[in-house]
Amino acid sequence: MEPLLSLQIDDPHRTYQPGDELECECQVDAIDASDIQAIETSVLWYTEGKGDEDLGVHYFERRVPNDAEDGDLRPMHRFATVLPNSPLSYSGGIVKVRWCARVRLFLRRGKELFFEQPFHLGAVAPIRI
Repeated sequence: MEPLLSLQIDDPHRTYQPGDELECECQVDAIDASDIQAIETSVLWYTEGKGDEDLGVHYFERRVPNDAEDGDLRPMHRFATVLPNSPLSYSGGIVKVRWCARVRLFLRRGKELFFEQPFHLGAVAPIRI
């Protein structure tokens, strides 16, 4: 059975403006604490579409068992960040800019799992073709 990763964005609408605070919580379950090598939480943007794809990390935190009081990284963990002025979410005909919160789990046996939740930054109207 695969470990269970959960990631929740506090605002159910998942629409933010620059300068807003994004608050999230994540949790790992269905795995022994000793099997976890590290957990990374991040907030990032990436592009999709024609041409080169870009990616930018706005927030990043890596936790290892030594960072937890009892060495157990499975319990609920909250993180927050103030969102930047740009780039804004955009859904154009040629390129799209997407934002997401992500949790990555690194297991001692070398396997990686991740889960992400998308959200929108700004209010740029989508292009209609």
